[in-house]
Amino acid sequence: MPELDLSATSVDLTRAICDIPSVSGDERALADAIERAIGDLPHLEVFRDGDTIVARTNLGRAQRVVIAGHIDTVPINDNVPTREIEIDGRAHLWGRGTVDMKAGVAVQLKLAAELVDPRIDITWMWYDHEEVDAALNGLNRLSATRPDLFAGDFAILGEPSNGQVEGGCNGNLRAIVRTHGVRSHSARAWIGENAIHKAAPILLRLAEYRPREVPVEGLVYREGLNAVRIGGGVAGNIIPDLCEVEVNYRFAPSRSVEEATRHLEDVLAGFEVEVVDSAAGARPGLDAPLAQEFVAAVGAEPRPKYGWTDVARFSAMGVPAVNYGPGDPHLAHHDEERVPIDQIEDVEHGLRTWLTSS
Repeated sequence: MPELDLSATSVDLTRAICDIPSVSGDERALADAIERAIGDLPHLEVFRDGDTIVARTNLGRAQRVVIAGHIDTVPINDNVPTREIEIDGRAHLWGRGTVDMKAGVAVQLKLAAELVDPRIDITWMWYDHEEVDAALNGLNRLSATRPDLFAGDFAILGEPSNGQVEGGCNGNLRAIVRTHGVRSHSARAWIGENAIHKAAPILLRLAEYRPREVPVEGLVYREGLNAVRIGGGVAGNIIPDLCEVEVNYRFAPSRSVEEATRHLEDVLAGFEVEVVDSAAGARPGLDAPLAQEFVAAVGAEPRPKYGWTDVARFSAMGVPAVNYGPGDPHLAHHDEERVPIDQIEDVEHGLRTWLTSS
């Protein structure tokens, strides 16, 4: 039964958490360890929903911040246990989860244990199933069963951001674009209609598409519209009667899902378009007074978040949210996943300073 020592350094705690495998769907051992580590701390009220753990202070402060991190990872690929490595003279922790996002969780757990008298009330959330279907997401589940736990003036997700503040996030939309034809023997192709050939204009429009760069509340979000998968065909001697192109649209948070859908349909006018998945983005939220205090305290220059994160869930509930955590997001899910040790320490220092300074 793994145990976590919350008096250890955030670096050592990162290593301990990463060495407890918690691939999506198998978070129980880590969730149990977290619950045991914080369950008896007298300054925290602790709740559990499945493998999501929530702990909060109730000091009667005028403001409350929600600080969250997911405890699951993508599948391990010979990159556990963790180990320390050096790259260009800089020490790193290498291994699955170091970037996405157990270093951030380790910092949060250490601060949750040590900050018994913060200047604002804190709700800590460590949740399951972030790396898989949104319907399984622990925050999604918790928002339905205990929406009161999300109450706050500001939220911080410990997603990897190189120790910088990344405001909001792009929205995400996936669609299937279909073309239809008529099957025939490939030796008599003129009898049929080739659905794959009919898809050529779809690919041409996507290749020629120039995505926008959209300023939103002082941050510039880069959009993207791309074919990410294509399929069609029955056999090597049959003209195909169906071709499907999967398209992914990452859109700035200035657009709603409905507006993004209309834009995609306009770009691909004349083709059958079926939206199969969508998630709204989140505006930066940096105009909230508490957010401005946070940015000033950690000394960060806010940047946009191009990928979708769970800040969008908080934004949809009226809570402005940002991403702030150690690790390079380009290395998330990478087999060479690694986080600079000094970034873990810097993020801990930044959060500690902001949560304790008067």
